[in-house]
Amino acid sequence: MSSITLKSVEKWFGTAQVIKGVDLEIAEGEFVIFVGPSGCGKSTLLRMIAGLEETSRGQILIGDRDATSEPPNKRGLAMVFQSYALYPHMSVRDNVGFPLKSAGLPKAEIEAKVNEAAEVLKLDSYLDRRPKDLSGGQRQRVAIGRSIVRDPTAFLFDEPLSNLDAALRVEMRYEIAKLHQTLKSTMIYVTHDQIEAMTLADRIVVLEFGKIAQVGTPRELYERPANLFVAQFIGSPRMNVMPIGAVTGGETPPGGVSLGIRPEHITLTEPGAGNVDGTVDILEYLGADTYVILSCNEAGQITMRVNGAAPCKPGDRVGLAFSETDRHVFDSDGQAVR
Repeated sequence: MSSITLKSVEKWFGTAQVIKGVDLEIAEGEFVIFVGPSGCGKSTLLRMIAGLEETSRGQILIGDRDATSEPPNKRGLAMVFQSYALYPHMSVRDNVGFPLKSAGLPKAEIEAKVNEAAEVLKLDSYLDRRPKDLSGGQRQRVAIGRSIVRDPTAFLFDEPLSNLDAALRVEMRYEIAKLHQTLKSTMIYVTHDQIEAMTLADRIVVLEFGKIAQVGTPRELYERPANLFVAQFIGSPRMNVMPIGAVTGGETPPGGVSLGIRPEHITLTEPGAGNVDGTVDILEYLGADTYVILSCNEAGQITMRVNGAAPCKPGDRVGLAFSETDRHVFDSDGQAVR
């Protein structure tokens, strides 16, 4: 295991700057996830750490060692890609042990390490199968096993679950979470799926146009977003944002221009008795929850979450009351002022 530190790292492709001076410290054994919209630079930043992309400026430290100019095979890192990249003619046993065979390790040592990785990943009964005989989730576990046997200083995951269906994604999220608990290794993980980020990460790094918008625990980002971008990127359904002038009641801090409120922090009232009035447009029933989507004049479209079935129907005119303690206020630059 090892810590990883980025010091003012930049990446340029010709005259285009895609990583714009990122500073980040990842502690030994920490699980950090990079999230952000397509094109924000999250995969590029991961590839720079791996050594697959050259760092244009700045430093990358692995432990106390400056690894900025080291080739990938000298960094001691293991990378798991979106595609499994397994050898179809090899068994699971041979696929997992291939890096060790290439390194010239003795057969007995290779066998011991392969068996240990197979036990951790519950692949014991699949060792003699070939990739075509495995499910997508099992193939991804084989790819992870190939990384485990190298005993890396850190694991790098580049959207490893994006090729799986919804049920397998849930299963593999569990597997990866258990793997981190078992190995206690430093892990850096890239995803566009905020559910993966919220459920797996010790800390999340939200990237916006090559810069860090905010770093924090999932709870910190959800409850105390530093700006409008993070407020609306983290959370599903996303935070409702409206002009402060469209909301009646409540205090407005100096400099506040926009008010944000999450769907679960809104309650239904009689028209005129809350902070905003609106007309129910659509009900999205999900079983335990229902999302109520309303048109609210100057406040725009607002989504609220209620438990179970909603006590209203499309076309109803209702009032919405916002929790006083759960409001978020942003200035004209989109920065949080409360």
